[in-house]
Amino acid sequence: MLGSRNFLFAKSAASPVTPSGKLFMWGNGGNGRLGLGNTYSYNSPKQVGALTTWQQLAVNRNALAVKSTGELWAWGYNNHGALGNGNTTVVYSPIQVGALTTWKQPSSGASSSFCTKTDGTLWAWGRNNVGQLGLGNTTNYSSPKQVGALTTWATVTSSQRASGYFTLCTKTDGTLWSWGNNTYGQLGLYGGTYSSPIQVGALTNWKTPSAGGYFSLCTKTDGTLWAWGFNGDGRLGTGNVTNRFSPVQVGALTNWATPSAGFSHSMCVKTDGTLWTWGAGGEGVLGLGNTTNYSSPKQVGALTSWSKPAAGDRFSACVKTDGTLWMWGRGNAGQLGLGNYTGYSSPKQVGSLTSWVTVPPNMGTNSFGCIQT
Repeated sequence: MLGSRNFLFAKSAASPVTPSGKLFMWGNGGNGRLGLGNTYSYNSPKQVGALTTWQQLAVNRNALAVKSTGELWAWGYNNHGALGNGNTTVVYSPIQVGALTTWKQPSSGASSSFCTKTDGTLWAWGRNNVGQLGLGNTTNYSSPKQVGALTTWATVTSSQRASGYFTLCTKTDGTLWSWGNNTYGQLGLYGGTYSSPIQVGALTNWKTPSAGGYFSLCTKTDGTLWAWGFNGDGRLGTGNVTNRFSPVQVGALTNWATPSAGFSHSMCVKTDGTLWTWGAGGEGVLGLGNTTNYSSPKQVGALTSWSKPAAGDRFSACVKTDGTLWMWGRGNAGQLGLGNYTGYSSPKQVGSLTSWVTVPPNMGTNSFGCIQT
């Protein structure tokens, strides 16, 4: 998943306090990934426990969540040790990872997990078949391991499906680093696989990264948007389907704010509150009322109240500034939360509440979660 979005950055004078609240999950419940104590699937939001202290969320076949107290909790699919609890047993309800209260921003990849701490360190665990944990080897770990010794890591995002096996992370100095699989240049580097963090270029103005299906997006502090990696279906937004092994600017605008890379499509909210999508349009995932692929950004409607996007595998979500939650695309597992298993090619509101605040920066295949105040 996955930044400048206020639910990813640390608390500081420059970024607002991240709200905490109740946690809701829905969609495919296989391997306990919804945290509801079972393997049932649900087509409308279901609250996970009764706590109101959930603050950060990452969703894939397993889920990670950080509380306002700094505790890290995990549940769901645990193959390769992705839950960080020292074993590989499936967990159907949230369990705490260790006893520390310094966890900050989680990212759930393809059976690989990551989380920064408040001290600026980065930790990784789970599947490591191509070095995607950044630990200099290809060994799996079932408990958190520190990535190097640096205390300057800011925002981490890992590819949400087994299609990528790679990780991006920014540092507090504005540099961008990547590691893992590089089959299509998704690391922004030339060459093969890297099992340790490698800097992408020399610039110090990177802001919000997002790792997708073999491709990457990242905004800069100047409001420009950049993309690289696999460009099937036009998911890079560059007006063509040419793969890129180093970052290329998407258009010339300087008002891009919050990107989210899905499996084969992209989303980004601009500073004016408009929402733009591009890439593979199958099952209506772009929200444009059709199933057409687009290789350049297209505006979703005319509203200027979009805030926090989340792109998954053939489905999309976005929270608006009024606290409403909207979803569209594939609905076969109830992942749209609309009370049915129907897909939609334009945004549909999930219920009538106006208190949704935090979505995962990007998602896996057919499960979703959101935090509500």
